Amino acid sequence: MPRAKRGFKARRRRNRILKAAKGFRGKRSSCHAVANEAVQHAWLHMYRSRKQRKRDFRSLWIMRINAAARTVDLSYSKLIGKLNAAGVGLNRKMLAEIAISDPVAFQAIAKA
Repeated sequence: MPRAKRGFKARRRRNRILKAAKGFRGKRSSCHAVANEAVQHAWLHMYRSRKQRKRDFRSLWIMRINAAARTVDLSYSKLIGKLNAAGVGLNRKMLAEIAISDPVAFQAIAKA
């Protein structure tokens, strides 16, 4: 009786991991056992970085708004406080975009 080698399902599972490891260096791209660990770590970093990217962009927008607000003699927190009190519904992404692309419009918003 020949030994059972798990067949199609196991091969498909292994090949799926090796396909995900394509482009990795050395054995990490060709040996299933090593590639599996590398891919698991890569997926962990991808998952974490998707959350991190949102934090990074928000902090970038805040820095840009703060830099633009300083040109109008305001701090970031004072500017945001004034905008909230005035009922201006612009989010930080749009404020940062306006600050870069149209400084005159940003100054008009900041004065309001």
